[in-house]
Amino acid sequence: MISKKTNGIENIDFKSGEVILIDKYSGWTSFDVVNKIRKITHTKKVGHAGTLDPAATGLLIVCTGKKTKEIYKYQQAEKVYSGVIRLGEVTDTFDAEGKILETREVVNLSEKEILTARNAFLGETEQIPPMYSAKKHKGKALYKYARKGVEVEREPHSVRIFSFDILNISLPDISFRIKCSKGTYIRVIAYDFGEKLGVGAHLKELRREKIGEYSVEDALTIDEFTQTFYTKNVTVN
Repeated sequence: MISKKTNGIENIDFKSGEVILIDKYSGWTSFDVVNKIRKITHTKKVGHAGTLDPAATGLLIVCTGKKTKEIYKYQQAEKVYSGVIRLGEVTDTFDAEGKILETREVVNLSEKEILTARNAFLGETEQIPPMYSAKKHKGKALYKYARKGVEVEREPHSVRIFSFDILNISLPDISFRIKCSKGTYIRVIAYDFGEKLGVGAHLKELRREKIGEYSVEDALTIDEFTQTFYTKNVTVN
């Protein structure tokens, strides 16, 4: 596995298979990262273990060669996210990238009310995937339907929230950290959280901190990956 903990790496054969921990930049899609690594390593078979939205940052596990067969293992793992929920604004995408559909005044919200609303999300819960997501319907990503103004009926699925910590309250913003099961949409939690409080909300910021036992603290940015490994006697033939 290639990470900040990796030392003395030489003659890595990416085509045979390697696992890379990447700290994704905001503004990049998960596929941008895959394509960049594919280009750097001259390896056709490259995939990632769990999409991050373009505006989100944090841990993306990228597999090459035969290691792509292990992607499912990372996809099944629990995830940890931190971020900011903006109260009082509802968007069509449930995050800051979308169009604001509604604004509501955020007043007289106590810490107790916020924590009580938070508690409703702990444990098993049902989620309906957002229209602006990469989830497939009839072989096409939902966001492609959404961009054309088409609403597709989606089935709810079960997810589990192991912890939901409120790190800071500075209204209208609430900083949080969530540990959750696979398939959890943090944007949906942000939207539902706002509805619980009766003021609406969207996800302002998001960072993935962990996937299973792997931490973003050990991940490399694309620039670090390029400088540290591609330029130092790494086998890419």
